Amino acid sequence: MPAMAIVWIIAAVVFAAAEAATVSLVSVWFVGGALLALGAVFLGWGVPAQLAVFVLASGALLAVFLPLAKKNTRKRRERTNADRLIGRQVLVTEAVDNLHETGAVKVNGVEWTAKAPSDAVIPTGALVTIERIEGAKLIVAPAEEKVKL
Repeated sequence: MPAMAIVWIIAAVVFAAAEAATVSLVSVWFVGGALLALGAVFLGWGVPAQLAVFVLASGALLAVFLPLAKKNTRKRRERTNADRLIGRQVLVTEAVDNLHETGAVKVNGVEWTAKAPSDAVIPTGALVTIERIEGAKLIVAPAEEKVKL
C-alpha cells in the first residue's frame, strides 16, 4: 500500500474522530475530501494533485451540504402563551431585589418569580410592566400607568 494512502486513511480517521467528538459539523467535510484524495492515490496521481483533490472536494462538500445540514438541524423556537404576558402590568407580591434573589408577581392567578432589569429594589404592591421572559422568570420594570384589565 502506498505511503500516501496510509496518510489519507489516517487523515480521514482523525477528521471522523474530531467530528464525533464535537458533533457540530466542523470536520465531516474533510473526511470526504480525504477519502477522495485516497482515491487519487490509487489512480496514480501525485501528491500535489491529491492535495488539490482534498481541498477542492472538502470545499465543495462544505459549500453544498453545510446549508442543507444547518437548515435541517436548526432549533425551532416553540411559541407559548407566556409570550402574551409581555407588556402586561401586574402588582408585585414579593419585593423584587436582584441582590437577594427575591421577587414575585401574580399573573392570571399564577405566581411567577420576577427580576428587575436593574439592581433597583421594587417594593411589594408596586405596579410593574412585564418586559420579557427569561426561562421561568419575568423581567419587570416599574410602571407609570394604571393596571390594564
